[in-house]
Amino acid sequence: MPIAAKDVIQRGVVTTQDTTSIRWPVGEWVRYLNDGQREIMLHRPDAFNKSAVIDCVAGTKQALPADGAKLIDVQRNATVTSKRAIRICSREILDAQMPNWHNIAGAAEIVHFMYDPREPKAFWVYPPATVAAKLEINYSATPTDIAEPEAGSDYTAVAGNLSVADIYANSLLDYMLYRVYLKDADYAGNGARAQAHYAAFATALGIDLKATLSAAPVSVGNPNFRQGSSAATVPVGQ
Repeated sequence: MPIAAKDVIQRGVVTTQDTTSIRWPVGEWVRYLNDGQREIMLHRPDAFNKSAVIDCVAGTKQALPADGAKLIDVQRNATVTSKRAIRICSREILDAQMPNWHNIAGAAEIVHFMYDPREPKAFWVYPPATVAAKLEINYSATPTDIAEPEAGSDYTAVAGNLSVADIYANSLLDYMLYRVYLKDADYAGNGARAQAHYAAFATALGIDLKATLSAAPVSVGNPNFRQGSSAATVPVGQ
């Protein structure tokens, strides 16, 4: 269920006992909220998971939708005649076994996809796609910024919902409080409060466990994403 941005900011102004938003204007709270959503996306792109059916362009290289930040998975073909599942494979192996695979005849039904996290907004398909090909994918969508209200407004003037799922609302509040107290770190105790809130934020997101890696579309042993796996790569073919 979506959570209104003003509700999260209300929790913040109550926690800081600044309900009239004198010390921290509402515009600042909104900027911290927007920064917090981007920070969550940096560490947990799966928190902004979105499904879409995309039309392929002719060729092997495909792009995410305009709001895409990182590919999570390519699930299946999505044409009227084909719902065939699509498997990830290694581009390195395909390049070695079939160096001219980018030049073979295109098809409307895709068999494999390849992904390199160094280019997070693109992926490759085999065989090359025709313009008739459609794919159902999951990707991490860039969060939509909340607009700042007019100067002097209180939190009730903030419009819009969070882009992140409701289970991350508490983590987002911790990030906002971290930024709020960091602003006043010269005052006794606020530096420690800022650190405590960021630690709570980091712990909730599993930053110390590098949880963001779990959102990468990889097969075990995929050389395009080396993480120490030892099992064989999904073979190229049918």
